[in-house]
Amino acid sequence: MTTQSAAVPAFKPVATSPALAASLAVTLIAAATIAGAWFFQLVLEILPCPLCLEQRYAYYLAIPLGALTALAARAGAPRPLLLAGLAILALATLANAGLGTYHSGVEWGFWKGPTDCSGPVVNLGNAADLLSKLDTVKVVRCDEVQWRFLGLSLAGYNVLISLLMAAIAAWGFVRTAKR
Repeated sequence: MTTQSAAVPAFKPVATSPALAASLAVTLIAAATIAGAWFFQLVLEILPCPLCLEQRYAYYLAIPLGALTALAARAGAPRPLLLAGLAILALATLANAGLGTYHSGVEWGFWKGPTDCSGPVVNLGNAADLLSKLDTVKVVRCDEVQWRFLGLSLAGYNVLISLLMAAIAAWGFVRTAKR
């Protein structure tokens, strides 16, 4: 073993590993998106509806899974493991785009949303509890847009971001599979 070979790192550069590049990109996009969602919620006080909260699950999966897939790619893990990580990322983000599309359709009135956040209020309990509940509960409806930019709601932007992440993960999958 020469001193020159000992100085060469065991990790692959990003440019030579599509699995590493794709999983890093998905992780960074997911982290930035969820940070933005928390900013809207905690700073701007735009509270999420139940469908908004469900759309966050894919990001909560994509961040650690993308990071683990990137670490595995960097360490030279077997191709089937990298392909599995990228496939799960692509499928989860694609499913999230579908959920975001559903939510956008509810907002635009194309179809009915879930009754817990867009239907009529049915069970108010007894009259004594009603007044105390009204003071403490803020109902965020899924069919009412709280914020729009360039004609799209946050659910609409979630669709675009999720499709972008799915495309990046699919690109990484295809490129890794061809190697």
